[in-house]
This record gives sequence, structure tokens and C-alpha cells, in this order.
Amino acid sequence: MITVKNTNELSPKELIDILNARVKVFVVEQNCPYQEVDNDDYNDLHVCLIEDSHLKAYTRIIDKGDHITFGRVLVVKEYRKSGLGEKIVAATIDEIKQRFPKQPIQIQAQAYLQEFYSQFGFKAISDVYLEDNIPHLDMLMKF
Repeated sequence: MITVKNTNELSPKELIDILNARVKVFVVEQNCPYQEVDNDDYNDLHVCLIEDSHLKAYTRIIDKGDHITFGRVLVVKEYRKSGLGEKIVAATIDEIKQRFPKQPIQIQAQAYLQEFYSQFGFKAISDVYLEDNIPHLDMLMKF
């Protein structure tokens, strides 16, 4: 089941489950010490794929004014390689299209995922650069 909630709509358990998963993936697994919880978390949309009361995949959507972005895309380690990445990204794009019609979507993608995001219609709009010592590139989807 996919749920989409603003931060202030999340229960304490939902918020802790999300933040726990994000820190596990982006700080611990990727060995990348950085400020994982940031000011965008006060007013973003959390897209969660939950099955059997367990968070299995997640993204967050942020309205940047002139475009929409999403990030913190993750699949919990034990559920990877089962198509949940595609499922959560497709659900995120669908949610953006419904809530923000015709707004461009611009993301900062880890460089190794360029082909993954290209399958959804994203095009690279930057060279590869380092963000927190991880190669990234900017990608854009227009409608």
C-alpha cells in the first residue's frame, strides 16, 4: 500500500520508521556522515510503500516553487531487487502529477542511477558532480 502524508500528518511511529530507514541507508550503508534530517522535512510529502506494517520503500517530495523535486529514494535492504524501487518512483511521479500538474520535476540523482531514472523520462541536465562525496547529476522531467 502506498501512502502519502505531509510531515504533520505522520504519526510518531511513522516518522521514526522513516527517519530510521533514511539514516540506515544514506548515513550508515553509504558511509556518508551528513545532516540527513533537514529543514525540508518540516513541510514535505512522504511517500511510503508499506506492507505488513513494515516500511519497505520511501521517497520525499518537495515543492521548490519553480519546480518539484523528490529524493531520499530508498528500498529497505531486505526488500531490494524485487521491483520496489520502480514502484515507489512511479508512485512518486504520479503523486507529483496529481498535486502539481505540469510542474517540471528536477532531481539530484546518484550518477550510477542515471539509466534507472531515464526509464521514467528524466534527462541529464548537468555533468556529474560530488555531493557529500558521492557522484550525482541533475536530471529533469518536463510535461
